[in-house]
Amino acid sequence: MAESEHKIRIIPLGGVDEFGKNITVVEYGEDMVVVDCGSIFPKEDMLGVDLVIPDVTYLIRNRERIRGMLLTHGHEDHIGATPYVLRQVPMPLYGTKLTLALVDLKLKEHRIAGVPLNVVRPGDEIRLGCFEVRFIHVNHSIAGAVALAITCPAGTIVFSGDFKVDFTPIDGQVTDLASFAELGTKGVLAFLCESTNIERKGHTMSETKIGQTFIDMFQQAKGRVIVAMFASNIHRVQMVVDSAAMFGRRVCFVGRSMVNVTRVAMSIGELSIPEENLIDVDDLENYADEEILVVTTGSQGEAMAGLTRMAYGEHRKLQIRPTDMVILSAHPIPGNEKPVARVINQLYRCGANVIYGQLGEVHVSGHACQEEIKLLHALVKPKYFLPIHGEYSKLWQHAELAEALGTRSENIVIPEIGQVIEMSQDSLAIVGEVPTGGVLVDGLGIGDVGNVVLRDRKHLSQDGLIIVVMAIDRDSGALVSGPDIISRGFVYVRENEDIIECSRELARSIVLSYGQVDGSEWQNMKNRIKDELHRYIFDKIKRNPMILPIIMEI
Repeated sequence: MAESEHKIRIIPLGGVDEFGKNITVVEYGEDMVVVDCGSIFPKEDMLGVDLVIPDVTYLIRNRERIRGMLLTHGHEDHIGATPYVLRQVPMPLYGTKLTLALVDLKLKEHRIAGVPLNVVRPGDEIRLGCFEVRFIHVNHSIAGAVALAITCPAGTIVFSGDFKVDFTPIDGQVTDLASFAELGTKGVLAFLCESTNIERKGHTMSETKIGQTFIDMFQQAKGRVIVAMFASNIHRVQMVVDSAAMFGRRVCFVGRSMVNVTRVAMSIGELSIPEENLIDVDDLENYADEEILVVTTGSQGEAMAGLTRMAYGEHRKLQIRPTDMVILSAHPIPGNEKPVARVINQLYRCGANVIYGQLGEVHVSGHACQEEIKLLHALVKPKYFLPIHGEYSKLWQHAELAEALGTRSENIVIPEIGQVIEMSQDSLAIVGEVPTGGVLVDGLGIGDVGNVVLRDRKHLSQDGLIIVVMAIDRDSGALVSGPDIISRGFVYVRENEDIIECSRELARSIVLSYGQVDGSEWQNMKNRIKDELHRYIFDKIKRNPMILPIIMEI
């Protein structure tokens, strides 16, 4: 057997040095499997962008080698890019019932058919090419979360997925620590473990701890109760719905993703709500406030989500009232702190009783803290370790923790997106890079918004636009009308007529200096108009608007 065939390669295409966009390639010989396929929220400077998905150029180039995609759970940062990627690289999917039901919903929305969806259960083992894959139950903030043990002739790779060790979970299914211990006893070549809560000492609080909090809240509430949370947190939705039933409240789901996800969860038995307890948003006025529970999206301050539109009076059926109790049952994802704070402030302006993380135990993390992470390291006992799922500071701290637990420093790699990490029983090395990056999704456009478009959007948002319009005779090349100045987002024209008039005269003098203009000189004339106007406007008011000269032939 050739030397290269004894080595396994791990290639993160996302999910390291960032929160979200999780996707990793594992390859051995001619076989490849893909672990997860997530998206990420756009950054604040990505104006107009809806979603960021991973660059899968490497998968496209190697599509014949891909044996399947393994999904650890159904959160957007692990499945959000599936419809976009599967359109380019069709492959069979493997995941638990709820995970694949959520993926199927996305595929139907995007009108993608023919993708094999293979439901697995924790404890199942499947074979994909040379790989044997074992699915291990873990606790998380969504049902159906699993870790993965991927075995090939080079050894076993363990992916923790997103997890925590909860001894009193809502569904009674605890993290399968015995399987991790069994793998550790047999020998694990590499361990890839999430790093989300690596900075937090101790243990993550059990989900059941907040059950009493919800009961107390409902007992205190005099009017409507509005709870904002992640739609995918089915166990918490069940807990809130059960608490509401104790006080005779009916449930109304608001927000597209909340309605879709809960409908899917109910159809597969993951969520149990009597039909008579459900009401439509159009029927809310038929019930007294103290009989209503609204479960909505918007816990992250998203501009178009249900809670945000309610807070700003933009929802067609629901507006916040002073008698409402609003519970934000989620912590802001890193980067979302400002929009969440804005929504909270607006809710207070509406007079609502607002309860969020700092004011009550209304949220617990779905991610392991230090002691739980230490436990998994101790059970798995890997030869090599790669921290994943987190910004660089968290990956570095996780690597430091692993070293303190006994993993040798030379056996630890802090991965970066696109690195090809090759390993065998005798060696660990970074041997190259593959094309990577973020692909921006804007409406129906995928990848058509790049740095140039974002730069122009930012320029327009900061400095505005000036359009210089003129008409030139097709035959003589003489100026027939204009130049006229159109301003948008630059200055208030009525109060700055002198600047507009001087800009018009400057543009006119430039055009007239060319005399009779034929088409070959248009571009030079446009460039001169832009340069001269930029110089004049900046000297006058220290602004730098985008300037677009437009020439029409008549």
